Amino acid sequence: MSEVVFALAINGLVWGLIIALIALGLSVIFGLLDIINVAHGDFFMLGTVGGLVLTGLTGSFWIALLLVPIVGFAVGLVLERTVIRPTIRQASLTIVTTFGLSMMLQEGVRATYGAQPRRMEAPIGGTVPLFGIDYDIYRIFAAAFSALCLIAFFLFLNRTKLGTWIRAVRHDPETATALGIPVTRVCAITFGLGTAMALLGGAIAAPITTVEFRTGVDILPFCFMAVIIGGLGNLQGTVAAALLLAVFEGVITSVADPTIARIVSLAVMSAALLARPHGLFSGATR
Repeated sequence: MSEVVFALAINGLVWGLIIALIALGLSVIFGLLDIINVAHGDFFMLGTVGGLVLTGLTGSFWIALLLVPIVGFAVGLVLERTVIRPTIRQASLTIVTTFGLSMMLQEGVRATYGAQPRRMEAPIGGTVPLFGIDYDIYRIFAAAFSALCLIAFFLFLNRTKLGTWIRAVRHDPETATALGIPVTRVCAITFGLGTAMALLGGAIAAPITTVEFRTGVDILPFCFMAVIIGGLGNLQGTVAAALLLAVFEGVITSVADPTIARIVSLAVMSAALLARPHGLFSGATR
């Protein structure tokens, strides 16, 4: 029993790191643009489909892993200019707009690739002994790669000129404009980065999940839970909350089915927000 609990907890940690990458993109977009992006889960879905399709076209998962976030960044730039920017001043309209975008992405993928779930072979086969259990090597790689991507993003945000501009616009867009920072361009790049992170998370997750047009439906609520519990706009809190929730659900799954685990997570989120309305990590440095 203890081995089962440990394996599920490790699975939760792996998923937590992947979801942290996706939720971080959602949090960045919300923190800068104040957009509740309902289509963010479907960007993850596009990443899984893109990973599968590009692997088939190029014959290499690693080339696909490189190309997917680049394509995602370009898609994000186009969507920000054509879909998001015209409605950005009306919060309720952006929800409707991104919901419509979500439906279009789902139905577009279903019409193009069908509704049948597909599986993708892991690019790294085999298992390795881990504390008494045989654990998939690719899952370990996925966790390590996701963690490196998270570290790289925070380094980018704190050590580069563009990252400084993004933090400045998040903190005070009026002052940033007065200082000569191209706020419109920064907003577009930020939406592109958030989209690229979601697609990258999908490409990483493709070999360990099913690839279908509804893949993002389950991911989106989890990402929103991480963003809310972590504190709206708090990037470090979002990562911490994603990890805590994923491991928690993994452990609960050892004694209950996944649906019950998700219900318990929602109950914990509700209790946490009653105790800390601004999120568990709202006091952390942003």
